[in-house]
Order: sequence, then structure tokens, then C-alpha cells
Amino acid sequence: MTHSIDTGDLLLAAIQAAMQAGNLLKSGYGSAFEICCKPGPHNLVTVYDSSAESIIINTIKQRFPTHAFLAEESGSSAKSASPYLWVIDPLDGTLNFANNIPLFAISIAAAHKKEIVAGVIYLPIMNELFTAEKGKGAYLNGKRLSVTTVDNLEHAVLCTGMPSDIHQHTNPYLASFARIAKEGCAIRDFGSAALNLAYLAAGRVSAYWIDSLQPWDMAAGKLLVEEAGGMVTHYDGKPHDVFSESNLLASNGRIHKTMVKELKR
Repeated sequence: MTHSIDTGDLLLAAIQAAMQAGNLLKSGYGSAFEICCKPGPHNLVTVYDSSAESIIINTIKQRFPTHAFLAEESGSSAKSASPYLWVIDPLDGTLNFANNIPLFAISIAAAHKKEIVAGVIYLPIMNELFTAEKGKGAYLNGKRLSVTTVDNLEHAVLCTGMPSDIHQHTNPYLASFARIAKEGCAIRDFGSAALNLAYLAAGRVSAYWIDSLQPWDMAAGKLLVEEAGGMVTHYDGKPHDVFSESNLLASNGRIHKTMVKELKR
């Protein structure tokens, strides 16, 4: 029988791993390095993606050697009997990183029986550490976070992410983008799902929508948004499943129904 681990211990391990990986990314940022392409347009990977991932996994394994891992570069670890799973994106925003744009993040989440219970998003260049524990709130560098109170699209700042296959399936996404833009809101694309969700939790934007994300892109961010008082669903408003590649709508809650209506049309 596996005993339950305090979420604070999980969070501390995630913070330590994120800070160590962040030091590596800081050292590599702006330097010359080889860039490789994965399948799909603008789908890059660098030596720093895999090196940062190794640092994160090894750091966490020192504390929790029996836990399972699901990470962007190395995939799923060997089947583990542990109910604990770490969901990791070592460098979310590789395209930004490779082009000397400082908007990229490390995302680490701990799940217990498929429920996200602790999460960290770290922006190394900005020195911003976003943390959350299930039921205990979301924080930025130790300061409690809350989502915006904006209640209409006209006054909202939103963010989105262009689908990687937009050249093949342009109509649905661009149609919804145009409808939402016509409501008068400002729309941004920062190039990192983890960063977008952290910004939403911090009250910098009021909603975020994107057609397709992987678990490692959104696991920590979903918890951050919810612990900051926001809402995360699929486009149709139904409860969101982190462990499926799927669309995501996150908001401050107040404009959620309006966003669902726009995305379902």
C-alpha cells in the first residue's frame, strides 16, 4: 500500500527541479547551439530541451525514485505501480528560446491518481516562479494570485495559440478568431501554453483558448488557473481532461460562457 505524500513535498521537489533546469536554460539562452526539427512546421527541439528534461527527472527521482514520468522529449516512463505521475515540459516555447525571445517556460506538474495536485511554471529569464497546490491557492514568487474580474469581452485581454496545422485546417480556428476579435478585445499569442496559463492565473489576461495541447503543455497551468479562481474546460464547456490531446478554454470564469458561445458557433 502506497502512503499519501504531502503536496508540499511534491511542490518543493518541482521547484528545486525547475530552478536547476532554469539555470541551464539561462546559460544557453542567446548562445549558439544546434536546432533540430521535429515533424510539423516550426516544431523545433534543441539540446537544451533534452538536457533540461534530464535535470528535472533526475532531481525528482532523487526524492521520489518510484514515481512515474510523462515528459515531452522522453515520453512515458516504464510502467510504474506508483499512483504518482510527473508531467513535464522542460522548455515550453522552444521557438521563442531559439530566436532569442525571452518568453519560454519550464512546466512541472505532479498528479496523484490522474488528479493534478501540485504544479510549477518557471520563467527563467523573467525570474518568475508560479506555484500551486491543490486547494491551497496559486502564487507568483510567493505572492497570492487571482484572476481578473473583467466580465465582458470588450474590455478583456485574451491570448490564444495558432494551431500547428493551421495551413491544413484554417477555417474553424480563423473563423472563431475573427468572431472574438470583432468583440473588440485585444488578443495576444505569447508562444507558450504554459506561460499563457500562468499569465491568466496572474490576472494579466482574462482568457486563453487553443485547439490542441498535450498533457505536458497544460497540466501545471490548469492547476494554477483553477487555484487562482479561474475555470478550465473544453471548448464546449465540459470538464477538461488534462490527459488527452485536446482543445482547451481557460478563463477568469466571468467571461467563460461568452467564450464557450463564441467557440461553439
